[in-house]
Amino acid sequence: MGFDGTEVNTQIKTLIEKHHLGTILLTAKNLKSAEQTTKLVLDLQTIAHNAGHPVPLAIGLDQENGGVNSLFDETYIRQFPSAMGVAATGSTNMAYEIAKATGQELGAVGINWIMGPCLDVLTNVKNQPLGVRSMGDDPEEVSKFGVAFMKGYKDAGMATCGKHFPSYGNLEFLGSSLDVPIITDSLEQLSTSALVPFRNAILQGVDGMMVGGCAMSSAGVNVMHACLSEQVVDNLLREDLGFDGVVMSECLEMEALSQNIGVGGGTVMAVNAGCDLVLLCRLYSVQQEAIKYLKLGHEDGAISGDRIRKSLKRVLDLKATCTNWDKALNPPGVSSLSTLQPSHSRLSAEAYSASITVVRDKDRLLPLSNLLDPEEEILLLTPLVKPLPASALSQGLATGSLLSPGSTTPWGRSVSLMSGENVFRELGRSIARKRKGRVLHTSYTAHGVRPSHENLINRSSAIIIVTADANQNLYQNGFTKHAAMICKSQPMRGADRREKPIVVVSVSSPYDFALDTSIGTYICTYDFTETALQTLVEVLIGDLSPTGGLPGTLSQNQRRHQSKQHWLVESFDEERDAKALDDLLQTIEQEGPVNQRSELFGCSSTTFMLHNSGIEESHWVVRNSSTRSLLGFCCTYFFQSTATGVVGAILVDPDRRKLSIGHALHTRAIKSLLQRGGVKRFQLGSKLPGVFLGIPTNNNVERKRQRRWFASMGWNTALSRPVCSMILKDLSTWSAPEKISRSVQHADVEFELVHGRQYAESIIEHIKTSTRQGVTEIYQLALADHSSCGVIRAKKPKDGTVLGSVVLCSPVASWAEALPALKDTNNITWAISSPVIAPSVGEYSTLLQGLILLGIRQVKQQQADAVLLDCVDGDGHFDTDSLSEMGFTVHHNFEEVSCDADSMSVPA
Repeated sequence: MGFDGTEVNTQIKTLIEKHHLGTILLTAKNLKSAEQTTKLVLDLQTIAHNAGHPVPLAIGLDQENGGVNSLFDETYIRQFPSAMGVAATGSTNMAYEIAKATGQELGAVGINWIMGPCLDVLTNVKNQPLGVRSMGDDPEEVSKFGVAFMKGYKDAGMATCGKHFPSYGNLEFLGSSLDVPIITDSLEQLSTSALVPFRNAILQGVDGMMVGGCAMSSAGVNVMHACLSEQVVDNLLREDLGFDGVVMSECLEMEALSQNIGVGGGTVMAVNAGCDLVLLCRLYSVQQEAIKYLKLGHEDGAISGDRIRKSLKRVLDLKATCTNWDKALNPPGVSSLSTLQPSHSRLSAEAYSASITVVRDKDRLLPLSNLLDPEEEILLLTPLVKPLPASALSQGLATGSLLSPGSTTPWGRSVSLMSGENVFRELGRSIARKRKGRVLHTSYTAHGVRPSHENLINRSSAIIIVTADANQNLYQNGFTKHAAMICKSQPMRGADRREKPIVVVSVSSPYDFALDTSIGTYICTYDFTETALQTLVEVLIGDLSPTGGLPGTLSQNQRRHQSKQHWLVESFDEERDAKALDDLLQTIEQEGPVNQRSELFGCSSTTFMLHNSGIEESHWVVRNSSTRSLLGFCCTYFFQSTATGVVGAILVDPDRRKLSIGHALHTRAIKSLLQRGGVKRFQLGSKLPGVFLGIPTNNNVERKRQRRWFASMGWNTALSRPVCSMILKDLSTWSAPEKISRSVQHADVEFELVHGRQYAESIIEHIKTSTRQGVTEIYQLALADHSSCGVIRAKKPKDGTVLGSVVLCSPVASWAEALPALKDTNNITWAISSPVIAPSVGEYSTLLQGLILLGIRQVKQQQADAVLLDCVDGDGHFDTDSLSEMGFTVHHNFEEVSCDADSMSVPA
């Protein structure tokens, strides 16, 4: 039985002393803090002890975590994810540890019986009030996690109670609060699905079982209330499933049951059905009525003495597993909780981090910090919801034991609105603090998208919409779809012009939009406790990479840990794989924004095949051996002149991303380079071939995403340096800036264009001052191809010392294929490559401009339309501003990443 108040009152004292009440169920209305709970429980046990009870009271509590916690204490009681949230971690060991931690905390305050685990299977995932209290829709998975929870509770010293037999996972509601929810599954259907977790829990030794108050109507069974039916309790539960533990009824104060049958009659029916304990949650008058009818039933012979003796033995056996007088009268209290707090806090953080699930991120919007600058505004749209019991907002507010969809809360409208406005307020503040930017926040209701919402959507750069059980609250579904439609019609500012980003977050049932792929980015938190929402902020901002997966059969293939497959990485075979690589390049190139040229434009499989004696190359593929298509490609090079190992590109089919193909390719590439020996330096990005000079940075979202990924692979992206390619178009109308021409003319330098190997000795000696990867090889290629390439060098007039040089490359040169940007126009384009300036030169910028100016003039004489600077440093060595004065514009931006070989290892 239960009672009102946070202290022992006359009614509960009378029930213990006069009526020998031996089992009490506490709820949130009784509990204010861990310290108060310890005192209350001790007071109850002391009354029982002084009244001569032979054994302590069994004192139970609902502490399912997530949104169903009866005991809330920010200091001493840790918050853990809901049952479905724990299942989303995919770890039964996590479930065990959480259950054990929860049991230890309850045991510290004197509780000895936990009303759990919840063993319901959501065979109908929509329109079910149970929601995330269930572990999912797969009977075997619910069974597996249910047993793990049960063992954790038991190892913490708790007695356990499975619920809600035979299942609250597929209820049909008729509408009225007086109508009992109905199970329409046949016994055969229940046996193969809903009863599986209960059957396995019984085999593993669950101590108690709560039988629900729902109706059952199908072939072979027609029951008004399951907990009052001998067919359900004695026949199905005890005889068919073999359960001989304590059976507890659903609360007989629930409106449908009390109005249809009456508490007195219901008590007699429950005992005769096989229930050992009859649950009566609050009203003393109702509890007295139940006691009266229990006595009358026994006196009249309606309840046999044998039935009562069997029930008494079962209850005493349960108490023997979880309590004794020494334990009951000496609860450890808050001192024990203080000791447990550090480890339980770590477990809570670990559990929420492993639970939160990104169901979809089709447009790769996450994290938002990669997408938006701090000055851009985010709009947070949240529904009005009742606060969870496990929050400070809801302390003192009571809830019903079984609410049907659409039923109202017991408290007044003003309180609901106040709470609904406040529940997500801190979420908005936390996002703003984390991103150091502005977040707008407003609520939405069944009135839909109002003009005020439209104005805020128009104003904001990204939208976050929170839903909570949208399958029951259909207005949330409609609002979200309407807002998404508005966002689709509003492209972002910037080069890529993508749709305005919208992220939908379900903070309760994950099934709100699990199957609706029109919602491109969809996250599930499984509850909206403060801890869950803080974890959500970390995912949105990018401080946490989510690893959770939807539990159950709906999306087992979406689990992140399942996607990390062990791909076979093979050596690239040019004869076998060239055509497939061309197809892969075309697929990836076409994926980019239509108004922005991809770095892969003009690339073919031959771009990556250098066939140079001074460069050792090894390329790797993940392929579909049946279709011969490539799922991924990685090219690597070892430049002997600088002892540099280079990862030139990692390419993955867009439809196969997030499946660890890139990880497998990268691991094989680094392993290969390390095994060859002689590598002194590693570099991400390459001048030769000149496809990716580093991590592409034209798209800021992709830049940050790739930086994060390569950092996780072991690269120190914090030490990257900016590089770019630049292009000068419309050479027919170009003329040299007068200021630059005068400056070059007055420089004490001679410039000349040379061709052929006869100049190799002096030029190669000069470029030894450069340690840049690929420079030596490019000069050697240029000197070898005297008909299509040349070298412009700057010399001292007096002694002929070479002060600087650049390479000129025509689009028909032997190595032009390695510079796909030469094909990135509809016109004839030459390249100016690999400037090398002697360290002794003082007028660095002037000499560079002179070399490039002469190069432009030479190229112009060849009737070229444009000239490309294939690699320009952006870290101060080469001044892009001075090149801009000459008419160059940035073609592609990159971040080159390099590190010493000693710091690189094979990724795990």
